[in-house]
Amino acid sequence: MSATDRALEAAREVGFDVAGIAPCAPPPDAARFEAWLAAGHHAGMGYLAAERERILDPRRVLPAGRSIVLVGFAHSRPAFELAGGGRIARYAVGRDYHNVVGEKLLKLARILKREGWIRDRRRLVDAGPLLERSHAVRAGLGFASKAANVLHARFGPWFFLGALIVDAELAQADAPAPGSCGTCRACLDACPTAAIREPGVVDANLCLSYHTIESSDAMPHELRERAGPWAFGCDVCSEVCPWGRASPELSERFGTHRALDGTGLVELLSDIDAERWTGSPLQRPKREGRARNAAIALGNVPSERGRDALLDALASDPAPVVREAAAWALAHAHADDAGVRPALDAARTRESDPAARRGMDRTAASELERRPLP
Repeated sequence: MSATDRALEAAREVGFDVAGIAPCAPPPDAARFEAWLAAGHHAGMGYLAAERERILDPRRVLPAGRSIVLVGFAHSRPAFELAGGGRIARYAVGRDYHNVVGEKLLKLARILKREGWIRDRRRLVDAGPLLERSHAVRAGLGFASKAANVLHARFGPWFFLGALIVDAELAQADAPAPGSCGTCRACLDACPTAAIREPGVVDANLCLSYHTIESSDAMPHELRERAGPWAFGCDVCSEVCPWGRASPELSERFGTHRALDGTGLVELLSDIDAERWTGSPLQRPKREGRARNAAIALGNVPSERGRDALLDALASDPAPVVREAAAWALAHAHADDAGVRPALDAARTRESDPAARRGMDRTAASELERRPLP
């Protein structure tokens, strides 16, 4: 058995659904990535620009690297809704995929090292300096979609990527994976914020996943209503993709994190127990981010209970970004409810954080001044 055959066989043994080999060389989409950075589409993810040289040449990540083993692990599940409304991305419902895929990559590396196929390696799961999707397409795991992800004939967009850079010369796939988006533009048309600027180009400045997960700042006002019920991530471009409609239901692989049992937007807004989110992707935006997201979603999925929780957050939440989001949600959904306008006026008067105050002023101008008093 060749080293290539053994690497692919071992990937299946540890549980990966798909695997392929790419050379440890600049990714095919290197020029597109540089143009994406130059256009500022990475928004506040400055680490991508800082890691540019390593991303563009994986040999800077592992100098001894000769090949990259790309793997995919499927995760499709039904759409998930929080109690009482609100949505989070499907992948975030259970165990953190960084841990699940990372553990499997570690097992794969141990097998290949123990059997003498490799000596040195570096594993990466969506958090290291590697253009995984570009390498995955070269390795034959799928084809690049217009939503800038990788589509597989069986799993559609519903799978995670992982990579193992190794010091062994492994044979690359002879041909790319079959498939194409053709004339379909469902993802471009369905994106609630028009973040897919053109086929294959996603502007993080407009992307709900960026603003609800990566960013710690206030969400731009012009995106808030279009965020709808999304409190963490967004699945719209994947849900409308024809390639993912027949994917198998594999939610048992990740389960449902215990913190989500009975949790709704109100609980996300008021929750202060960071420990309960250990092992969940919802750890990423931290307490302030989860509460900020929940406040905006409550403005788009209004309820009496949500209004009361928003009033509490407006009055006493310790995070300025949460107070400001609560002000927007109240003005957007409850401006005509008794006591709301006085509470908003009082909050603007006492707000000591300049950014939050500016946000509240904009909310007053855009959400309140255009409406007559009841």
